[in-house]
Amino acid sequence: MYELLKGLGSWLVGSEQWTGSDGIGHRLAEHLQYSLLATLVAAAIALPIGLLIGHTGRGAFVAINLSSFGRALPTVGLVVLVFLASGLSMWPVYIALVALAVPSIVTNTYAGMTAVDPEVRDAARGQGMRWYQVLFQVELPLALPLIMTGLRLALIQVVATATIAAYVSFGGLGRYVFDGLAQRDLVQVLGGAVLVALVAVVLDLALSAFQRFLFRHRPAPQS
Repeated sequence: MYELLKGLGSWLVGSEQWTGSDGIGHRLAEHLQYSLLATLVAAAIALPIGLLIGHTGRGAFVAINLSSFGRALPTVGLVVLVFLASGLSMWPVYIALVALAVPSIVTNTYAGMTAVDPEVRDAARGQGMRWYQVLFQVELPLALPLIMTGLRLALIQVVATATIAAYVSFGGLGRYVFDGLAQRDLVQVLGGAVLVALVAVVLDLALSAFQRFLFRHRPAPQS
């Protein structure tokens, strides 16, 4: 174990490991590109669905069942299925990552909307606000903390799963894991896994700090 950890340290800090198209910097940029793009696409799909369900109260079973679907989704199986249908491209990876991220965003958006006090909605309608004004000026701002939490969870899930890009011969930090397994190089496998974990932790801490900063003047809910 000591030798493995020593080899990991040398692998992580070696200057040759950070340069070139196979270097950590390049693989990290690829990994972030896959993760951020997939999360943005998922948000574009999931936010309107969650807002609509939460505002109208209709289709709540969709939000509830999506949460279970997201946990049970066989990501690698979906990648292989789309790969067989579309051929060698990044489409299977993006489709799988988007499908993974959508449930967290939908369910948290729905939860945030349903947490809005009905009396606040009624007061807004009583002042003559139209449905879209109630949605965007009253409900959405109040639901935003939970929506942000859903986006954060989705991004972290996607970052942790984006290693599957290497499964179909593309890049990202998963390249070290799959190449290391093929070469029986445990140091490289462990290095890839550690890098993915570090990226996920750093992003989670950064987004958590940003969320606290964004809502720093909002009073805490009364117990």
